[in-house]
Amino acid sequence: MYTFFIAIEILVSVLLMIVILMQASKGGGLAGTLGTSNMGTVFGVRRTSDFLTKTTTVLATLFMAIALFINLVVLPRAEKSQESVIQSGPQPTALPPAEQPVQQPAPQQAPPKN
Repeated sequence: MYTFFIAIEILVSVLLMIVILMQASKGGGLAGTLGTSNMGTVFGVRRTSDFLTKTTTVLATLFMAIALFINLVVLPRAEKSQESVIQSGPQPTALPPAEQPVQQPAPQQAPPKN
């Protein structure tokens, strides 16, 4: 169930990005590269901007609603406790004591020859 809602959320977010990029900005923006300049002749300029604006509003609302639904209903809940996530994490294990370096006896010097 979690995977299903995440897939829908990703689909809605991709559609929302596409619709936002299709909207004509004052400077032209990316709308001309995505082919929305011809879309104005099909629907009429005013109807195209109204359609894209309403679609953006619906997709943004749907995106927020699904995100809240996933967070509040779908995600598994742990038992409520007073500990924070850091406190309830795994406890550090004691490291083994470092081995003492083995001291080797200093080499003995040969007695001086006379």
